[in-house]
This record gives sequence, structure tokens and C-alpha cells, in this order.
Amino acid sequence: MPALACAVLAACAGSAACGDGSGTAGPSAPASTTASSPVTDTPAGEELVLRWRRTGGIAGLGGPGNLPDFSLYSTGRAVASAQGGPTEYRLRPEALRRLLDEARAAGLARSHTVGPGGVADAITIVVAMDGATTRIVQPEAQAGPEGRFLKRLDPAAWPASDLAGKPGPYKPRKTAVLAGPPTGGATVKTWPLEPLGKGVQVAGAVCTVAPAGKVPAASPDTAWRSGGQTYSVRLRPLLPAESSCQDVA
Repeated sequence: MPALACAVLAACAGSAACGDGSGTAGPSAPASTTASSPVTDTPAGEELVLRWRRTGGIAGLGGPGNLPDFSLYSTGRAVASAQGGPTEYRLRPEALRRLLDEARAAGLARSHTVGPGGVADAITIVVAMDGATTRIVQPEAQAGPEGRFLKRLDPAAWPASDLAGKPGPYKPRKTAVLAGPPTGGATVKTWPLEPLGKGVQVAGAVCTVAPAGKVPAASPDTAWRSGGQTYSVRLRPLLPAESSCQDVA
């Protein structure tokens, strides 16, 4: 990632205090409110510094167009996928720096694969950091530093002393709308925004981007009529530092 070390140091320098990282018990579930809204306080130059996603399996997890399981940014913001919608966390600058140091010590800043190769439908955790990609095959069976460190990338278990505020729902500015063939038996409604067929081809779908507050709720049981065609729709919130359909490919 470009200028990673500088970005992290700048995040710490811009804060009046850094957390000490003490404490052992983390919150079991995110609170219903967030300390600040990403709609109004997204900092300029916020960069992705670490991301992981779960891939593979019989269901084909983690494919194009899906939300990553976890994304961490140079400001200390983290967005984690969760039932009911993604959750936003805010790490204190010192906790962010410590977490990234631990990730590098675990070997995540160099590209390599951990675990057996050639296992059909194996669950694989893919971690991206510092321009490197680490693949952890069958992570539940890996006792090395990479496998052990994955527990540190579960923000629901972070100590409250590491957090700059209470976790809360991630509120995107924009949403990627991924349109595809309709499924049988769905209720058909009229799509109220830009014609779905005028988007770009990404992630096996036709993608358009719309303000998050204007996008209607979508489900597999609903099809949408747009431009004389009928589509199924998947919604993918754009994460910090994302702005277009190409970012979800």
C-alpha cells in the first residue's frame, strides 16, 4: 500500500492521545450507535492498510462483488461484515500501530501461502497488506503465526481501551447496484433510479452507483423492472476509499 508507514504515523500524530491497549475483555456485540459518521468526517487521504476475506468452500465464498470480511484504514477506521449490515469500528492511533506491527511480525507483509495445496473447496483466508497477499488454507487447522494472528483481526473482540468510540453501523455515501438475470417467482417492482442496463460489466453483473440513501431495499424475492428489462439486484455498499464499480470487481 502506498505510503503505509507515513499514513499510520500521521493518524497517530493527528490525535491528542493514544490508547494503551490494556484490557482483556472485548465487547461481545457492537453498540447501536457510532461515535462519528463516515458521511461527514471521511478524512482526505484515508487509505486501506489491511484487508481479509474468506474465500472458497462449496458455496464459493468471497467472490467478486461481495463485501470483504474486514477492512482496516490508515485513520484507524475498520469496517467488518456482519449479519444485518457492516459494522464500523475506530481504533486509537497507538492500537492501530500496534496491530499493524503485530501483523508484520506474523508474516502478513510478504506474499506466501500457509497450509496444504490442491484441497478441493478448501476455505481460504486471503489477507492483503503492504502490497503482499497471504493465503491461509483451512485456517482452523493452522497453528503458525499467521493462523494465530487471525484472532486479532476480529474487531468484536478488541478491548474497549483500544477503541476511540463505540462501534456502530457503517453508513456508506454510495452503494454499488449489481443487476443480473431475474429469478423465478420474484415480485416485480419498478426500479426508481438510473436504468440498470446502462451500467458497466463487473463482478458478473451490470453495475451502477447511486447515493446510498436513495437505493431501495433489495432481496432475492424482488425483481426490478428498468428500461424495459427485468433484473435481480444485489447491493454492495462502497467502503472508504472506494468510489466506483471497478472497486467492487
